[in-house]
Amino acid sequence: MVAAIPLNYRWLVAPEHPDLAARLCQELGLSPLLARCLVNRGFAHPSVVAGFLAPRLKDVADPLLVPGMAQAVERLWRARETKEPLVVFGDYDVDGVTATALLLEIFGPLGWTATYYLPHRLDEGYGLTPEAVETCLQKNPVKLLLAVDCGSTSREAIQRMQERGVDVIVLDHHQIASPPPEPVALVNPQLGGENGPLRELCSVGLAFKLAHALVRKARAMSLPEAAHFDLRPLLDLVALGTIADLVPITGENRILVAAGLERLNRLERPGLRALCSVAQIPGSIGPFEVGYQLSPRLNAAGRLETASEALEVVLTRDPARARALAASLDQRNRERQNIERSIAEEVVELIRARFNPSADYVLVEGHLLWHVGVVGIVASRVLHEFYRPAIILGGDGHAWRGSGRSIDGFDLAAALRQCQDLLLRHGGHAMAAGVTIDPEKVPALRARLNAMAKQNLCADQLRPPLRLDAEVGLAELTLSRMEELERLAPGGQGNPPVQVVVRGLRHERPPQRMGRERQHVKFWVGDGRLSCETVWWNGGGKPWPDGAFDLACAPRVNQFNGRTNIQLRLLDWRPAGAA
Repeated sequence: MVAAIPLNYRWLVAPEHPDLAARLCQELGLSPLLARCLVNRGFAHPSVVAGFLAPRLKDVADPLLVPGMAQAVERLWRARETKEPLVVFGDYDVDGVTATALLLEIFGPLGWTATYYLPHRLDEGYGLTPEAVETCLQKNPVKLLLAVDCGSTSREAIQRMQERGVDVIVLDHHQIASPPPEPVALVNPQLGGENGPLRELCSVGLAFKLAHALVRKARAMSLPEAAHFDLRPLLDLVALGTIADLVPITGENRILVAAGLERLNRLERPGLRALCSVAQIPGSIGPFEVGYQLSPRLNAAGRLETASEALEVVLTRDPARARALAASLDQRNRERQNIERSIAEEVVELIRARFNPSADYVLVEGHLLWHVGVVGIVASRVLHEFYRPAIILGGDGHAWRGSGRSIDGFDLAAALRQCQDLLLRHGGHAMAAGVTIDPEKVPALRARLNAMAKQNLCADQLRPPLRLDAEVGLAELTLSRMEELERLAPGGQGNPPVQVVVRGLRHERPPQRMGRERQHVKFWVGDGRLSCETVWWNGGGKPWPDGAFDLACAPRVNQFNGRTNIQLRLLDWRPAGAA
């Protein structure tokens, strides 16, 4: 990869709220640092904080609070009573696959006849495309289709299905088209408005809420199949999909992910046990292991072809089949990495050759030979390199398909809705979206998006923010404090790892390069009284701090060769006293 342009982070140290933090310290016995981190995350009332620090399944909300859920339950119940078969039409990412798997694991035992269909990314594209719907209904000639993790913008496709006598239920969390589609039930928390209940659930979370609603109804009707049906074994799927989809790990998501990680670590599914083996995960499974080791392998099959292997690996109960599937997914992930690396290098070099920071607010690039299965990851790489909203498109016959990633302050899905006259299809949410477009219209799309971004983004928003919880001294970063901060776990969107500023540091000894290519740096910093080990991943080719400096870092407990110590992960540095 071409060396990165220095990004010039904006350090955003969270403002202090001493009265709120002091109240949490007094009433809950918390340290000042943990109290401040909680206040930064929007938790100030002691009773709310207590619930956040100890998430419990009994606190989950009524599933019928989700808009459209009651209508979905009614239609599905009618199908059960009349023995009407249905097909679950899923998506090929981890959220869509886990949601599909969860529903299949509840429908059969509770009396539904259900099959599934996962579209082929290259042949059929994303969501309820005409090609995918036609193939699905040819293979599964049913009159009830449950679209999962897609459908919120598929007004025309849903209308056509219902004209031919197929009822459609949409279970989705993406932004909704205007005017919205009109299925028999549109289950989408976006319908509840900005402050609606359960707004942050992704599709696997919605699938779990649907399962909860159906089990509750079945028990109310004294159905023997539901009397002892346990929803908790399904929570490992909820944790997988929720973490992978990068939705906020707050509110109900935090409850479901905390319980789901506990189930996931039992490795009751042979397929997940096999995936952990090929990913060489030696210890417990947390958000990092899900996001960076399990999810890429589950995503790999759908990125290159179809996600059927990913669905099968989480559903199979055959250990031998699980090992074969895990090995195949691991190999596909290696193929995906090679394809992605090659395209990312080409895209970054192309953009860098003509990048104008004062004029290029949105980056839109496409090529006939770029693989559509990896363009979303490449868009993320481009955003990281240049900190601009980015849409990367790959060739697909007469139409190009692509994925976009955005930055705070620019709602990508809303912007694409204002460009729909240029697009064949689009959908997604504020920070990520997908598009299909005639390649001849790419320049017009680039120009319009740039014009919109120039109106909505100021120069400061084009510098990546570095959000920091507090200014601390090295004396505050003890093993007991780090153990207390673990109560914030599981972390993720909306509840990020703790990041702090330590000011006025100096080198205690010469830095050391690490890694096979000596691309990392280890050094020891001190404040005149205490010193602390610090690592700078991929900092080997960058200028090191000299003299007195301020350090933005993420503190962590490091265990190596039987030794336990505090280690600081460098995020950024500045000369001491710099603005």
